[in-house]
Amino acid sequence: MSSALFRTKNVEQSIQDTEEPEHALRKTLSALDLTVFGVGVIIGTGIFVLTGKVAKENAGPAVSLAFVVAGVVCALAALCYAEFASTVPVAGSAYTFSYATLGELPAWIIGWDLVLEFALGTAVVAVGWSGYIRSLLDNAGWHLPAALSSREGAHGFGFDILAAALVLALTAILVVGVKLSARVTQLVVAVKVTVVLIVIVAGAFFVSGANYRPFIPAPQPVPAGGNLKAPLIQLLFGWAPSNFGVMGIFTAASVVFFAFIGFDIVATAAEETRNPQRDMPRGILGSLFICTALYVAVSIVVTGMQHYSDLSVDAPLADAFKSAGHPWYAGVISFGAAVGLTSVCMILLLGQTRVFFAMSRDGLLPRFFSHVHPRFRTPHRPTILLGVIIAIVAGFTSLSELAELVNIGTLFAFIVVAISVVILRRTRPDLPRSFRTPFVPWVPILSVCASLWLMLNLPAETWLRFAIWLLIGVVVYALYGRSHSRLAEREAASAK
Repeated sequence: MSSALFRTKNVEQSIQDTEEPEHALRKTLSALDLTVFGVGVIIGTGIFVLTGKVAKENAGPAVSLAFVVAGVVCALAALCYAEFASTVPVAGSAYTFSYATLGELPAWIIGWDLVLEFALGTAVVAVGWSGYIRSLLDNAGWHLPAALSSREGAHGFGFDILAAALVLALTAILVVGVKLSARVTQLVVAVKVTVVLIVIVAGAFFVSGANYRPFIPAPQPVPAGGNLKAPLIQLLFGWAPSNFGVMGIFTAASVVFFAFIGFDIVATAAEETRNPQRDMPRGILGSLFICTALYVAVSIVVTGMQHYSDLSVDAPLADAFKSAGHPWYAGVISFGAAVGLTSVCMILLLGQTRVFFAMSRDGLLPRFFSHVHPRFRTPHRPTILLGVIIAIVAGFTSLSELAELVNIGTLFAFIVVAISVVILRRTRPDLPRSFRTPFVPWVPILSVCASLWLMLNLPAETWLRFAIWLLIGVVVYALYGRSHSRLAEREAASAK
């Protein structure tokens, strides 16, 4: 029984499955497409909102150093993803990697985790996008009916029609083809990055050196909490993080880390990349480097425009320009945030459908969903199914409290991929690797430790919800996946 749960699918078989005509995806993506995908999903509301919030509450002007620390943590994981995605260019990302190293049950668990992470992330982002669009419409004098504007604070029936419409529109684009998705994303990312550069260049003219003093404010201890909303590390060890000071930089890093989430989704498109051995490392590491540089530059500018203690929490960049006497930029920033969230939503949906498709092709989910469209060569069935479900969820549900599940799911995937790199190096040293993670096993070990540290800083209730979701996944695997696994069928056939 235990051997069946931890049976592995070798790399050659994983690659061979991608060549079956009814399951083969079209290879159209380049390194530029992958880099754009990465930038498109990483840069979201984090750069427009999180910068000021963390500067005011955790690190002061040293928030720029917090972004550097978080970028280094992500870079450790990115190096591991780059080796695996270029060595095993198969849809599914961490799910596929763990199937080749840890076994079927761990692969199912991480796949189940990614389905939740991407689905919830897509719905949350769609609801956020709807809020920005409603704000812009209100400014233009156009108002949606209350029953169709938002679920938040609705009395009786409430449906977020804009959030649902966005998800359905992006679903249609993804069905038509991933190359079209890449072109739409390129346009959206170009607008978004232009707005970010406007913030950096224009804001630099209003920077005052006095606002950087003190660069690292005096530390302020945080009282320890004892309920489920407290970080798990407090409940386990009684340790409470501090704000400001040197340790405040690391506290801030655990918060701003979540502005980097997304580069791992680039790995889900490995199977649709023309030259994954060369282009996957460039796309993953390139997008992470670009976003880190932009984050650091924006944080330096915004804390120089306005003293960190005066920054607003809700719209720090826009309000910083208002304080400098240039409210026009506030509208530009809101427009950039709304446009930016479109690409985030699309790429999250792309990532989820590819994981679902890979699990279906392996028989762990119904194989009905593993057939590609005869013309577009896209996994249209899971794309439509998941798009409709997420549209309904985004329309009817307020998801703010569940958003942290996206974070813990991502960190869990980081840990699995880092461990998988070490295992595959030992079990399959013969595999050709166009990109090799440096200093193995030390870089993967550092990645595991850094990710686990950030996970421990998440609230205990997030861990509880995560554990419940994984438990449900184990039950689904026991009832369906274990008996329908293609790997199990092959083993049974070879045993006859």
